[in-house]
Amino acid sequence: MPKKCFLSLKKINMLIDSHAHLEMKEFDRDRKEVIERASLAGVGTIITVGTNLSLSRKALALARQYENIYATVGIHPHDAAKTDDETLDELKMLAQDTKVVAYGEIGLDFFRNISPREKQTAMFARQLEIAAELNLPVVIHDRDAHEQTLRMVKASGVRRGVFHCFSGDWGMARQCIDLGFYISVPGVVTFEKSKVLREVVRQAPLDVIMLETDCPYLTPEPHRGKRNEPSFIVHTARKAAEIRGMPVEELAAAATANTRRLFGLDTARRK
Repeated sequence: MPKKCFLSLKKINMLIDSHAHLEMKEFDRDRKEVIERASLAGVGTIITVGTNLSLSRKALALARQYENIYATVGIHPHDAAKTDDETLDELKMLAQDTKVVAYGEIGLDFFRNISPREKQTAMFARQLEIAAELNLPVVIHDRDAHEQTLRMVKASGVRRGVFHCFSGDWGMARQCIDLGFYISVPGVVTFEKSKVLREVVRQAPLDVIMLETDCPYLTPEPHRGKRNEPSFIVHTARKAAEIRGMPVEELAAAATANTRRLFGLDTARRK
């Protein structure tokens, strides 16, 4: 990306990568350099997202090490079948830390079904209860499980969170927004075939849009095929702004403000 685009983004409130996995092994070799590149690209804050107990611990350790990194804790649906009450109790303890800003990544994945669906739904329901108990927003994973996910969120009473890596259509997005949730846009929006997601980006109110990389996954154009990293979020911001017909600086500023608001990054708890 041209240097002037990095500089234009750095003049405003810096971008936030609202969903990264810097704790994963893919970054063990060069994590420090990845974080430095993000800062140079105008990414001032990164939320690194736990997906099981071990990676939640690692995410929190990383957040404690870097002032501009925050963590979430939770059990991804892929790990639902091998999680017990003791694990959930430990996650609740981790969630007390001031660098933990949300509970997640939790939800349903009926595409890969690595954990049986009944295990996924039971664990999702339990973790929605825990998030409500802790008064934390939730980070929701929903893949090929739109109806069930929405049904469970509605029943839970949880009304604060984000549907990460949003994969539904505009009709579903409206339901999520009506429930009080944000819509997070990944690098997939840069793919030419992503017409449904682009329509969601076009129609969604600006005050519910967030941006993410989901790195090391879902690398945007023009880096597709490489490991994703937070600095690449600038390409997602540019495409989202193009779709909406607005300056990238305005789109980035709005997404940053939305993320800070959802995760309480300006509250006393984070000091």
